[in-house]
Amino acid sequence: MSKSLKVTVLVDAATVPADDPDFMAPEGKQITEYHVVETLRILGHQVSIIGVFDNLESIIRDLKEIKPDVVFNLTEQYSGQRLWDKNITAVLELLQVPFTGTATIGLMLCRDKRLCKQLLGLHRIRVPDFISLPWNRTPRVPKKIHYPLVVKPALADGSEGISNASLVFTEEALKERSLFIHERWQQDVIAEEYIEGREMYVTVLGNKRLTVFPPRECLFDFDSDEGPNLATYRVKWNDEYRERWGIHFGFTELDTETFKRIGHVCKKVFRILHLQDYARIDLRLRPDGKICILEVNPNPDLAFGEEVAEAAEKGGWPYEKLISQIIKQALQRQASDS
Repeated sequence: MSKSLKVTVLVDAATVPADDPDFMAPEGKQITEYHVVETLRILGHQVSIIGVFDNLESIIRDLKEIKPDVVFNLTEQYSGQRLWDKNITAVLELLQVPFTGTATIGLMLCRDKRLCKQLLGLHRIRVPDFISLPWNRTPRVPKKIHYPLVVKPALADGSEGISNASLVFTEEALKERSLFIHERWQQDVIAEEYIEGREMYVTVLGNKRLTVFPPRECLFDFDSDEGPNLATYRVKWNDEYRERWGIHFGFTELDTETFKRIGHVCKKVFRILHLQDYARIDLRLRPDGKICILEVNPNPDLAFGEEVAEAAEKGGWPYEKLISQIIKQALQRQASDS
């Protein structure tokens, strides 16, 4: 993209450094906001930053004053509530400002893991069987339920609330873990069947035409009976923990037919859930070859060196090209909708 654009980057206010509010000193910084902002400037765009917390009025005022060509949306919450991330995009839609990433309807469908799985199941996409254990209610556990189950917050993301203790084998353990999540996260619980198989993360890019990048895989040391076999919070975010248990992330070796099947399912998921521009879909490839969707992540982490950027690089899309394409898609989508 050769044209210089006015790009406003919306970020969570907590990520804005007090001594560098415009993200002008990226050297050595390992957070997404610096990576994206620096790349936008390298691409020749005029970049402005708006930090988002509970300042809706000032956000609207600033956007009307700046009049950006496009908003690069990196927010994950509003007023500390992740469930309200969809309201930020709703405001952008009302202002008719082009913005990157999934819009309100897609964020709503994906945020609640139960709603997401119910919708995919209606479209004959394989998902784990699950039960819901509402917050502030006495848990009722159906008799016909198959253990082990993975117990986690229904509205969280980034593996928040998932640890080795999340894998339960009895009703007593299920109730105990559910009570812990209710008290700690103050939200409903989803308990879903544990799926044996290889855990993969698939990045999809596009809108009308979709590109599926090479899947990445979480490789567990299954020779050990003691280590984790879930992508827990520490597995995802703690380098020392992964090293201790012989866990690492790498690209998946798949035959052409299996990759094609995974790509077909992930594209279908992308469209069913009204995703836009880019998304990451987490799945398990069972030993029998069947594909089971675990999680769907609209607007996933775009940090250089993380899942999406690594997958794009492997697929022949350097980081600058990836960021440029996301902006291009947002502008094309707005043009086609108007």
